[in-house]
Amino acid sequence: MENTNLKDLYINFFVSKGHVQIPSAPVVPENDPSVLFNTAGMQPLIPYLMGQKHPYGTRLCDYQKCIRTNDLDEIGDGTHHTFFEMLGNWSLGDYFKQEAITWSFEFLTTVLNIPVEKLAVTVFAGNDLIPKDTEAIELWKKLGIKEERIAQTVEDNFWIAGDTGPCGSDSEMFYWRSNEPVPDKFDPEDDRWVEIWNDVFMQFEKHEDGTITELPKKNVDTGMGVERTTAILEGKTDNYASSIWKPIISLIEEISDLPYEGNEKSMRIIADHIRTAVFILADNAGIKPSNTDQGYILRRLIRRAIRHAKKLNIDVNSDWDQRIANKLIDMYGDYYQEVKENKQVVLEGLSNEKVKFNRTLEKGLKEFEKIVSNLNGDLLDKDLAFKLYDTYGFPIELTVELALEKGIKVDEEGFKQKFKEHQEKSRAGSEQKFKGGLAGNSEVETKYHTATHLLNAALKVIVDKNIHQRGSNITVERMRFDFNCDHKLTDEEKQKVEDLVNEWIKEGLDVTVTEMSKEEAIASGAECMFIEKYPDIVTVYTIGDVSKELCGGPHVKNTSELGHFKIKKEEASSAGVRRIKAILE
Repeated sequence: MENTNLKDLYINFFVSKGHVQIPSAPVVPENDPSVLFNTAGMQPLIPYLMGQKHPYGTRLCDYQKCIRTNDLDEIGDGTHHTFFEMLGNWSLGDYFKQEAITWSFEFLTTVLNIPVEKLAVTVFAGNDLIPKDTEAIELWKKLGIKEERIAQTVEDNFWIAGDTGPCGSDSEMFYWRSNEPVPDKFDPEDDRWVEIWNDVFMQFEKHEDGTITELPKKNVDTGMGVERTTAILEGKTDNYASSIWKPIISLIEEISDLPYEGNEKSMRIIADHIRTAVFILADNAGIKPSNTDQGYILRRLIRRAIRHAKKLNIDVNSDWDQRIANKLIDMYGDYYQEVKENKQVVLEGLSNEKVKFNRTLEKGLKEFEKIVSNLNGDLLDKDLAFKLYDTYGFPIELTVELALEKGIKVDEEGFKQKFKEHQEKSRAGSEQKFKGGLAGNSEVETKYHTATHLLNAALKVIVDKNIHQRGSNITVERMRFDFNCDHKLTDEEKQKVEDLVNEWIKEGLDVTVTEMSKEEAIASGAECMFIEKYPDIVTVYTIGDVSKELCGGPHVKNTSELGHFKIKKEEASSAGVRRIKAILE
């Protein structure tokens, strides 16, 4: 089964059950500081799962582009990917367990033709606060899943986004991925049972005092990974041997003149990392390789792909990366328009970073020679090994290889310890910086959200009427706003923009919200970023007579709630795009 078929089969099935297909959100979240990238299908739907009305209605389905980089070091095995696609269907206060479970079962058994004997499920076993999910157990039994194939757990079958907020039980579906006979009793710890789908039932709300109450409106959130399910349906235990990856792996075999067998790790890393880089570069947020945030991840991915291309003796100065990127653009362009539209941006981004890294590599080799010539003895210590990694992007394997040629040992254990400490620090910093999710959209963030609209309007008045938002990022500490502009703002321009925003705040302008068709909104002069991703019915926020924008919200009721607006910094973000960082005092 081709992966394209799986996406189409899924969407067609849920549309036949009254769902509306919604477009995939960008991989770089808009106004969501909780993560660097959209990490799950449900993430862009958080405001609607929290009660905001969705313009498409109460039954939704999609395939969503996702990026997860928390297990970057595990890429290279047969099952991990940094970029992946999630299939999802949602009920926003509409249907609940019966329909969700029945349709999941129907899709698996009648559309994908999976035999019932090869399926097993887990359900919530209950705890002091929430009873056992007997309704789910009975539904599965009625559909033909035997009791010994239904496992009950507490930890793995309860979902909550943070410490408090919407929560509930979930039910996971497993497939027997093995040629051995299917055991009568389902053991979730047995790796031959592979999870392929999860239905989450958001039924309760957990409060700060630890109590749990029932939600007035219950939601269903489901998710199924395209890569994993495709591999399962094609009988592959290595995801990279499935039809999704075949064209890319074959191309890498051709470029390197080496077989996949025996070179799996490097080929998987190149295939995975170039695919993810293509989607980050194609995103309309305009991310470029850099040393911070999304740009840092992008840089790491491209550089890691280059290092593994070298391992396969690929001439890294050739157009190998462009050939792989072009193949990916052909494969995904019909599903994600921006991949086709931003093709040139993608190819240039890869090429520029490759040139830069090759220079860094040369500098690193010179630094290595210098370090070796100054060594006392034949041991390269952990600090020097880490410096080569941190400053010049040398993986420890490369340092060890080079040292070996000169008869020098490397303190690999010490390096690993130092690397681990570095990772923990980064992770802690990242969690601090991007904590949030369902708990996001606090009062402060709501204020900043409204302030971005005022800033956008002020820039049009003071600097250029053709200025438009190119991206934004909001945290509880500050707002960041990217906009198209061909020059660095003068001190006078910055002051005038700041003054105008504060003038509008003082005026106490009302913020109103209306729903209308996309065509009406555009005709009325409403500003919007990436019009194609909006549904036919849109939400328009108007601030007095100074701003009118298509937006998902949330916003304050009146500008007088905002406090004093102050621009802290104005800088270049990328070619033709400037960035303002500002605070509300």
